[in-house]
Order: sequence, then structure tokens, then C-alpha cells
Amino acid sequence: MKNEHNIHRIVVVGGGAGGLELVTKLAHKFRRKKQIQITLVDMKLTHIWKPLWHEVATGTLSSSDNEINYLLHSHFHGYTFELGTLIGLDRTTKQIHLGPIINESGYILAPARQLPYDTLIIAIGSICNDFNIPGVAEYCLSLDSQQQAEQFHRRFLQRCMQMEYSENQLPLNIVIVGGGATGVELVAELNRVVTQIHTFGWQQINGNTIKLSIIESSDRLLQALKPKISTAIYDDLSQRGITIYTNQRVQSIQHNAIITAQGLSIPADMVVWAAGIKAPTVLTKLDGLEVNAINQLVVHQTLQTTVDKNIFAFGDCAYCPQDENKKAVPPRAQAAHQQASLLVKTMQAYLAGTELPTYHYHDHGSLISLSQQNAVGQLMSYIPGSLFLEGRIAQFLYWLLFKEHQAVLLGIWRTVFMTISNFLTEKVKPRLKLH
Repeated sequence: MKNEHNIHRIVVVGGGAGGLELVTKLAHKFRRKKQIQITLVDMKLTHIWKPLWHEVATGTLSSSDNEINYLLHSHFHGYTFELGTLIGLDRTTKQIHLGPIINESGYILAPARQLPYDTLIIAIGSICNDFNIPGVAEYCLSLDSQQQAEQFHRRFLQRCMQMEYSENQLPLNIVIVGGGATGVELVAELNRVVTQIHTFGWQQINGNTIKLSIIESSDRLLQALKPKISTAIYDDLSQRGITIYTNQRVQSIQHNAIITAQGLSIPADMVVWAAGIKAPTVLTKLDGLEVNAINQLVVHQTLQTTVDKNIFAFGDCAYCPQDENKKAVPPRAQAAHQQASLLVKTMQAYLAGTELPTYHYHDHGSLISLSQQNAVGQLMSYIPGSLFLEGRIAQFLYWLLFKEHQAVLLGIWRTVFMTISNFLTEKVKPRLKLH
């Protein structure tokens, strides 16, 4: 199980919530075992919890206040970090291929290179699925990364500036395509931001000049959750003046309009595409590893890929059927969190040459943030059925999820001190990033 240097190299590709939690736990578990080397590979230098990206996009969260630097984190937690983008794989020589690192001017900062492994774990997440709909690539933004969230923020502020100082006050129509968690949380946060910008002094920015809409192809928002949650969220968003289109499948995106298959033409000056997911295309080019129709790596319940037992995958980039019904694990943060915890035990068994544990998804419920004004969700209880929550209790539980993630990465006491510090400085920090 070891290479010629008597060191077993575990390489994790992808520093999202699941990948970063995994390397942190593995580093702590194998801290005293010098013959085990753990490496994290990511295309960025910093990590932000993905459920917070919609707040970065609207400016209600400063990314610099919540970033974790991989280099610093790896130094203090006992693993190594490699900056790079996965572009290929050689299973015979057990090497991954990393593309060159290029800056905004096209200058090569680091050349393409190879990184050897003994065990490879892929956790590169997912991106939006545009379903090959005309106009999506040309006219839509998405929130697949922190950089894209920041790009939306810049464009949104620029449009607000134009409106504030323009003599021709035409409304700005912002449309979110996709009524899942990302779309719902983003449109709710935007609604809050519009109100704040008006309060801060841009008098032309209000609910009459900025029109917010959300489009969903199914008959209700948050189709994956209970109808009671969908109804509560529909009512909340409607009361805020947000236009909701259901049973409308997008047929094409034009320069200033969205055309649906049902015949609607919806005005759209800014469009965020948040409908459906797929795994990155690079997974289809990994030396014959099996993928499904949306590029996810097909894995057994041990999370091993079907073609190579030395390669594991988890999170949104993996297709993991469950038991006899073959229903796949849903692409949700709690699934990645559960799988990361399982893989710590898996690596112990794998290195010892014993039977590997299998993954069984446990649904603990869902929480949807509707900005600081509200939250809605359901918790799965130990008795049949689920517990419906909304308001401050749901908000508090949503906040606790983030704190749980921080505690895994930073430790309980550091998380406690950071939380206290943020609470004490909250009153002197700007509530909205306007630059």
C-alpha cells in the first residue's frame, strides 16, 4: 500500500466544504504517522463556505472576513497544499496532471506539472447545468465560485450607479433562473440589499426601479423539499414584491429578455443561472473513469470509483447509488459533510487492508435563508415525519451550520473567539459592501 519511499501519499483534489473538512480530519487523525502524507489541491488560494456565496454576490458579506487561506491552514493543521487545476490523470503511473497557473494578463505563474499519489480522492464539486439552452453562456452569470459571486457584485453595483445618476429612469430587471436553494436565497438577499441601498442614500434605487423575479420550471419552488416549505417561501417572497414564475421552462436567453417554452417573454437586464447542476467536464477525461450523463464520477457505496479502487470521489462530483433502489445521494452540503467523515474511517481501513465501510445517506433536513429577515426549514426527527421551522429559530439553526463547519476547520475554541469578536465589532462594521 506504500510507494518505494515507504510513504503513502493521499491526494485530495478540491478544497470545498467536503474536501477541506476531509484533509483537516485526516491530518489530525494521522498526525503522528510520518509515513502518511496528505496533500490538498485546489485552483484557488482561499476557501469560503459555498452557502455564503450568495451573500458575497449581494455585498452583505465581505469575502475577506470569512476566507480561509489554504497555505496557512495547511501549515497549522499538518497537511500540504498544492495550487493547481486538475486537467488529467494517468492511472498507470498514479499521477494527476495539473494545468499551468495563468494570471489575468495571460502570464504563466507556474508551469503545468504532475503530482504523484497512492490514494486519490476527488471532490471538485459541481457547476451550473445550462442544458445547452441558447444564450445562457452569453448573457447569464452564475454563482459557481467565489470569483463569480464577486463579479456579480461588481456588475450589480455598476448598474445601480448608472440608475442613480441617469436621467432616464428605466427599471432594472434582475431575473434568477432556478427555484432551488441558491436561487431563492439570492433573490431574498437582493431584496434586502435594494432596501438598504435606498436607505443609505441612493434615492433612485428601490423596489420600483429594481424588479426582482425568479423562474422555476416545476410547479413550485424548492421542488426537492416538502410542499409546506415551498408554500411558506412563496408567500414570503411574494409579500416582498418579488415576481415568481412557476411551470415556466426557459427556451432561450436574449440580450434583454428570457423566452419560455410556454410563450412568455420576461424582461431581463441581468440574469443569474441557478438551474440544475453538473460535474466539471474534466471528469470525463480522467483515464477511463466511469461518469454518468452529467459528468459525475460513478462510485460504489464505499465511495471508490467503479474502475479504480485506489481512486475515491464524493460530494457533488460523485454519483453514489443507495441500496437496491439505486437512488443517488442528493448533491447537498450535508451529504458531502457525511461522506468526508466516513472517508476518515475509510482511509484507516484502507491503509490497514480491512473491509471498507459503506456510505448511507441520512437526511437531517433542510434550512433556507431568506436574508436576515427570515429563514424556513425542516428537521428530520426520530419519529415519523419532520419538524417545520421558520423565523428566528430557523435563522439560528442556519447560523449553527456555518459554525459547525468553522469548528471542524479551525477548532472549537478559535471558532468561539472569532464569533465573540465578530459580535463585538458588528456595530462598527459596514452592513453592506458598496465597492
